[in-house]
Amino acid sequence: MNISVKGDYALKALLYLAQRGGTDPVKIAEIAARQEIPQKFLELILAQLKQGGFVQSRRGAEGGYLLARPAQAIMLGEVLRFMEGSLTPAHRGGRRGRRPPVETPFTELWRQVDRAVSDIIDSTSFADLAARWVEKQRRFVANWEI
Repeated sequence: MNISVKGDYALKALLYLAQRGGTDPVKIAEIAARQEIPQKFLELILAQLKQGGFVQSRRGAEGGYLLARPAQAIMLGEVLRFMEGSLTPAHRGGRRGRRPPVETPFTELWRQVDRAVSDIIDSTSFADLAARWVEKQRRFVANWEI
């Protein structure tokens, strides 16, 4: 699976919004700074995510972006497919052009790999990912108690 920088930034932005809880809008500048995403590029990405129904925006001094649905209802797979289109690299489908794909000794293997990846990203929500990250961070907190 190939994920572009745009797709990666879209995932990071949505994860940040999921971690924030989703009730108060978050300014683009904050998301950009915290996730190390160029702000102008993030503006384009958020506009695209808004068209896809993943985020909503609020105008005004207290405005910004927030998730359009609960984080538990947004799966990584749907976001990646929206941002990237097909997640299967072109070389796996055979030769480009009008000819039908050529079967190779690896064709079925790549189909299995693609199905396995799809199963994981289609069953992982941003709420799941945020919870896993919090749990992982807690394990590495130094405990200075004596």
